[in-house]
Amino acid sequence: MASQTGNGNQGGPWGSGGAPGPDIEDAVRQAQARIRQLLPGGGARGLIIVVALLLAVLGAWTSYYTVPSDSVAVVQRFGKYLNEVPPGLHFKLPLGIDVATVVPVKRQLKQEFGFSTPGATDGFQSPRLRDARRETEMVTGDLNAALVEWVIQYRISDPQKFLFEVREPSETLRYVSESVMREVVGDRTVDEVITIGRQEIESEALIKMQALSTKYAMGISIDQVQLKNINPPKPVQESFNEVNQAQQEKEKLINEARRDYNKVIPLAEGEKDQRIREADGYRLKRINEAEGDASRFTALLAEYSKAPEVTRRRIYIETLQDVMPGLTSKIVIDEQARSILPLLNLGSGKGIQP
Repeated sequence: MASQTGNGNQGGPWGSGGAPGPDIEDAVRQAQARIRQLLPGGGARGLIIVVALLLAVLGAWTSYYTVPSDSVAVVQRFGKYLNEVPPGLHFKLPLGIDVATVVPVKRQLKQEFGFSTPGATDGFQSPRLRDARRETEMVTGDLNAALVEWVIQYRISDPQKFLFEVREPSETLRYVSESVMREVVGDRTVDEVITIGRQEIESEALIKMQALSTKYAMGISIDQVQLKNINPPKPVQESFNEVNQAQQEKEKLINEARRDYNKVIPLAEGEKDQRIREADGYRLKRINEAEGDASRFTALLAEYSKAPEVTRRRIYIETLQDVMPGLTSKIVIDEQARSILPLLNLGSGKGIQP
């Protein structure tokens, strides 16, 4: 039931009356008339000419494309794979008939886990804000917790597989990398993960990631897996740092002991070898002297057996020849003398009395 105002006019939907607005149909007709005046030839013919010109410009604009030097382009015609084209300027069917997708096959791409590099252009390079903390939280083989950050570097080896075999290959690679890293870290103790097992973890993770990428036909080649910061959770950070300091001190003492060992042992070995050589030389010397003495006595015995008196006399003379040159004074006594005292001038120095 319509309501009426005090002046007898019907109000609008908001209950306020007034003069009626301009006719919309008249405004549309006026606009159409102005457009027909602007079109060459007027009417539908002019509209067709304008549309044709627009299509020609759009077709020329979409009929060429440029491929960078580090990429190739995968061409699709009506959504079906057609071919791959190398870097440079190329032409294609316009208006969306051919679609060229540029794939950087010579560029090394990377994905970061647990941290992000400012200014990254790849949407899958850095983790989402809500996933950055979650993907670093891992449990080691000895049921300890660790915060693991890592980065992978990869290349697109097969553009066709990269575009058509997996719906989101970059996102799938993130899931594969996280799954493999959790498996590898879960097979080791927290000490191995944080200290001595980093290189082994990187090598094993690289092999397993590449195997899964090949299995899923992602067209990706993994170049490197590199561990970054590996820390225990904050509640146990201080205690773990103390353990690390103790281990470092132990390694320091071991290295110092090895240094002293390498310094002292060679000297002792050299001295031992010198003593052994000296003993061998002395042994050979004594053996040669003994053999010479034995040969000399054997020859002397043979001569003594032939002429005992002559040999004894010769030995006596040869002994005197060896002894006499070393004497500073000589005393000659009679064979009948019992003592040498009567022959010495021990008194006044007058000489020997007859």
